Amino acid sequence: MKIAIGADNAGFDLKEKIKTYLANNYRHQIIDFGTNCAQPVDYPDIAQQVASAIFDKRAERGILICGLGLGMAIAANKFPGIYATPCHDALSARKSRESNNAQILTMGSQIISYPTARNIVKIWLASEYLGKSDKKLKKIKHIEKIFYPATRKPSM
Repeated sequence: MKIAIGADNAGFDLKEKIKTYLANNYRHQIIDFGTNCAQPVDYPDIAQQVASAIFDKRAERGILICGLGLGMAIAANKFPGIYATPCHDALSARKSRESNNAQILTMGSQIISYPTARNIVKIWLASEYLGKSDKKLKKIKHIEKIFYPATRKPSM
């Protein structure tokens, strides 16, 4: 599996630790969209790159990290067909995949520790969509069709 990963300056340290965890424990290909240092960067720029990689099918899943995980989720969710969910515990990580089929996990480095983040990633990667929410996801897709006509594609 190809996993796109990115963080703003608030999430940089946690992103680097998660990248190391993934490299040491999985055989997934990691595509790092930065940031590559603790200098200030705007989270929408990073979220756009990771969401674009999912949208364009250059990656199957994505992980975004900022201070709270909220801004990254908001920005990534602007892409049609992209479902980014902030997860700060094991249950939200599992349910984001099983019930919501989220392709992007967002986390907040200011509210969770590395061991918690590592556990969230482990659970999130092991979880798959169960199909029980098909009716609800079809309603979301209907909303997307209203606001994102089929001929319109986000640009980078």
